[in-house]
Amino acid sequence: MAVAVNQHTELNPLQVSLLRLFNRPMAEQETLELKRLLVKHYSKLLKEEVTKVVAEKGYIQRDFDNMLNAES
Repeated sequence: MAVAVNQHTELNPLQVSLLRLFNRPMAEQETLELKRLLVKHYSKLLKEEVTKVVAEKGYIQRDFDNMLNAES
């Protein structure tokens, strides 16, 4: 699996704001809850994007089966 490498290192205003917001002691449970919230949010975005692409490409179950069973 290829991983995109982003050479951009400057933080945007939202990132700076989040760093300031979370620049405080937090219990492990609170950290875990925040991580779960972020995972849930990005999972929702990913599902929406995949649904959009599947609709645009007109994929059906047989297409996915063929992709999974294709020899590399």
